[in-house]
Amino acid sequence: MIKGVIFDLDNTLVDFNRIKIAAVQSGISGMIEAGMDIDPQDSYNRIMRIYEDMGWEYQLVFDQFISETAGYLDYKFLAAGILGYRRAREATLTPYAHVNTTLVSLIKMGIKLAVVSDAPAKEAWLRLCQLNFHHLFDTVITFDDSRERKPHPKPFLMALQKLDLAAEETLMIGDWPERDMAGAKNLNITTVFARYGDFLNTQHSGADHEISDFHQILKIITELNSREEGSAL
Repeated sequence: MIKGVIFDLDNTLVDFNRIKIAAVQSGISGMIEAGMDIDPQDSYNRIMRIYEDMGWEYQLVFDQFISETAGYLDYKFLAAGILGYRRAREATLTPYAHVNTTLVSLIKMGIKLAVVSDAPAKEAWLRLCQLNFHHLFDTVITFDDSRERKPHPKPFLMALQKLDLAAEETLMIGDWPERDMAGAKNLNITTVFARYGDFLNTQHSGADHEISDFHQILKIITELNSREEGSAL
């Protein structure tokens, strides 16, 4: 019987890639408006390479970009870039379709909810609070809580402990096969691949189930629980 659902955050609840692209482009525009002589597309490519090297939550990306480009850290350019980035991030931070109504439906069904994210605690909570999702989850496990990134078992085990559920009573919803799906399956948690959040053109997710729309989680849980109730008769 499924009694709980663990969600990844980025590209599962929110379209993190769209947010990041819009925020970086807005940050670059801000630096150009402040007088920095840079090419928008070249700058975008360079900033994205820094993220790829340092991690997508790297907080000093504009510091590094400006220092490497100008030869020193110009705080006027930095402030303009950060403000442009923040404005776009806040404007584009919205959940995927049907996320809010589905989460509410799960709560009404008595399903416990958790988030397991590799994001730092501050960034994860900022996103959840801005979406007004912070009151919907029974527990939120971030990198700062577990000090381990998925697929390591520790963040999943921490979530299960907080939910007071067994792995067999839980679903894991995520967009990253090598982290979300693999980490959960290693603990015998039923896995659901968020195909709608996949930007890597994944061919084989290795998940037990796949969804193209968030609300399909409800059907999966209903079918799994009905099947178990039927076998118990």
